[in-house]
Amino acid sequence: MNRVYNFSAGPSVIAESVLKKAQAELVCYGDAGMSVMEMSHRSPAYQSIIDETEALLRQLLNIPENYSVLFLQGGASSQFAMIPLNLANGSGKIDLALTGQWASKAQQEASKYCEVNVVASSKDKTYSYIPELDKSKFNPDADYFHICSNNTIYGTRFATLPDCGNVPLVADMSSCILSEEIDVSKYGLIFAGAQKNMGPAGLTVVIIRNDLIGKHRPETPTMFRYDIHKDNGSMYNTPPTYSIYICKLVLEWLRDEIGGVAAMEKINHEKAALLYNYLDESEMFKATVQGIDRSYMNIPFITGNEDLDKAFVKAASANGFVNLKGHRSVGGMRASIYNAMPIEGVKALVDFMKKFEAENK
Repeated sequence: MNRVYNFSAGPSVIAESVLKKAQAELVCYGDAGMSVMEMSHRSPAYQSIIDETEALLRQLLNIPENYSVLFLQGGASSQFAMIPLNLANGSGKIDLALTGQWASKAQQEASKYCEVNVVASSKDKTYSYIPELDKSKFNPDADYFHICSNNTIYGTRFATLPDCGNVPLVADMSSCILSEEIDVSKYGLIFAGAQKNMGPAGLTVVIIRNDLIGKHRPETPTMFRYDIHKDNGSMYNTPPTYSIYICKLVLEWLRDEIGGVAAMEKINHEKAALLYNYLDESEMFKATVQGIDRSYMNIPFITGNEDLDKAFVKAASANGFVNLKGHRSVGGMRASIYNAMPIEGVKALVDFMKKFEAENK
């Protein structure tokens, strides 16, 4: 069977060359005589894997030396509790921009441990835009300011970062990390689930400025303390070893085959432009987000007719374009075009959409 074009929002497409390399090394990794899945995380062979993964991530994102990289479990959602437990121990107050479901979940979880000030919300229009941020509503004493950089479900992104002053900016980058160049020094903490741009599910990456470590609440569970994970090299307990290994292969692919994050950003902009340009010209399909707030990673669209939406998703799947059904909370369609989605896949999708539109006028 031929591989399909997988537009899933996550777990998502992985570059075929990465999968083939993993396949070749599945039974026996290097001269270890065993699979990475069988390997002790305390072995020298595995230590080199996790060290190389961190080094690659630092290189690709140009992570400053005063930041730690942590390889954790529990998904990005576990960070909704870990972050306030570790950071909200000063004023006990945080600022948050409410731009979608994941920011809403972060708000709900953080409110168990601290006071949450929602500085702006786009809930009034189903999170289809990034709200204007009025700095006068920011709390200068906040322990941190939380944003979701790219909203997977609704297809919006922060084109401009909030000016938080000395308040640490915390960003959920689960669906956009490594897709474009960023200045890590502008953030206090970045976190991301791996299953969109870094590899398979099971791994969560945290990039945290060192001065923010060690401020946890006394009641913070041991496994939820950043200092514990930092001091133990992300090996306080058994890490998600195979997911970290695949992440290493993905980072090697991004560096060696793509040419780094800047090259990836250019490709991502080209892919998004192909689809958005067609959506803006189409008489049948319409993008749900307009202007500068449009995501380069997740592109929701509709026909305006639920039955036609369903017919399109069914026909697309039959023709090898899978996982285009929109999130259950908004309906319609969504094409997630993460790093590993080749530009050929987007071109083929646009061609299919043109054909479907012509046949269903």
